[in-house]
Amino acid sequence: MDLVQKKQNDQLVTDGSESTFMDDVVEASKNQPVIVDFWAPWCGPCKSLGPALEAEINNHSGKVKMVKIDIDQNQSIAQQMRIQSIPAVFAFVDGQPVDGFQGAKTPSEIKDFVKKVISLGPNNNADEGLESALEMAEKMLEDGEFSDSLEVFLAIIDQDAKTTKAYAGVVKSYLGLSELNKAQEFILNLPGDIVGKKELIPVKAQVELASQAESYGDTSKLRQLVLDQPENHQARMELAVSLFSKGNAEEAIELLLEILKKDLHWNEGSARLQLIKLLDSMNANDSLALKGRRKLSSIIFA
Repeated sequence: MDLVQKKQNDQLVTDGSESTFMDDVVEASKNQPVIVDFWAPWCGPCKSLGPALEAEINNHSGKVKMVKIDIDQNQSIAQQMRIQSIPAVFAFVDGQPVDGFQGAKTPSEIKDFVKKVISLGPNNNADEGLESALEMAEKMLEDGEFSDSLEVFLAIIDQDAKTTKAYAGVVKSYLGLSELNKAQEFILNLPGDIVGKKELIPVKAQVELASQAESYGDTSKLRQLVLDQPENHQARMELAVSLFSKGNAEEAIELLLEILKKDLHWNEGSARLQLIKLLDSMNANDSLALKGRRKLSSIIFA
């Protein structure tokens, strides 16, 4: 590392105190996010977490800074922050604490935390920063961290109201949190220049399917009904929708295909329309969706 880079990094990670907290953390966070690491010399986990946080801070070229506070020397501020155990880490944006954690974290968790904090920052307007935030939010969504992904997607929309992927991410996050009503309300209130975007077709279909599934009742009862009444196409279709809403896309597709094999035009083509809606809600490149479309075509044109 050259001398200039070392000097820049030294400015990004500083020692703080009760007397400098307002300037170093509260006021400074109005210009860029500030991560505060509360530690003590006798704390074992602090000795590994602190350097790991510093390294990650230095990887982001000044987009976030870090202030280290020794709680033994600054007990008053530790009490004000209601710190009960260390290491304790808080993120400040625009003068307010917005996130934090206590205890040790894995390298990947530290990396995700710092990226999330950066995405919430007041100056995170660059395309590169938004793209990085989108990638992080999508990863959170994939990992089932729906509350965190929702927070980041909403922050992205605040920064750029034309980021269609973020609107889709908000809906997916609400569905992951089983907050169907909020997902429906969010879609109803989409901006006029966003509502018709093709990227939102899949999530709109997901919301419709989730709403259907909610009205169909218990999955286990539907499965038993299908076993008892193999020719009950309505029960089979409802079971398919219910299973899909729980993440079992493969079985859901096969159940609808079974109906179509027996009666392509049953109930004015309800099963075919339901299958198309289900496939439309999936990623266009999803292998299950591609396979399902091929099978549907072979049945229709047989």
